[in-house]
Amino acid sequence: MNEQKNTETARRAYDLFKAGDIESLMGLYTDDASWESPKTENVAHSGKRKGKQQMLEFMSLVGEHSENIHFEPRETIAQGNKVVVLGDYRWRIPATGKEYESDFVHVCTFNDDGKITSFKEYLDTAAARDAYTASAQAA
Repeated sequence: MNEQKNTETARRAYDLFKAGDIESLMGLYTDDASWESPKTENVAHSGKRKGKQQMLEFMSLVGEHSENIHFEPRETIAQGNKVVVLGDYRWRIPATGKEYESDFVHVCTFNDDGKITSFKEYLDTAAARDAYTASAQAA
């Protein structure tokens, strides 16, 4: 395993995501890669995805339901075939007019060819849920 190469690939993935180059981003993943974000009430793109088609659906839902205000991977930690990325982001949810911010932890697992086989995200799910939930209107 090449920890330095995997770290560089993980950083490139964030650059491609921030640039909106989803096609090139998908090229960094295996065809059967998994993508997981904690299942969160009212957040359509939360949950598990398997394979590039479902990952593309995830990306589409993110773009459809949220606007990125800030996205910053701050630190990477590599060990063996895993790269852990610590960072923070801020999103605006047009449907509710709300924003939320959260620190995140992303765990990327790589195969021996340097491709990402799984991506797992940890975030403040309560903040995300609250931002995606419309406020109750007084009667």
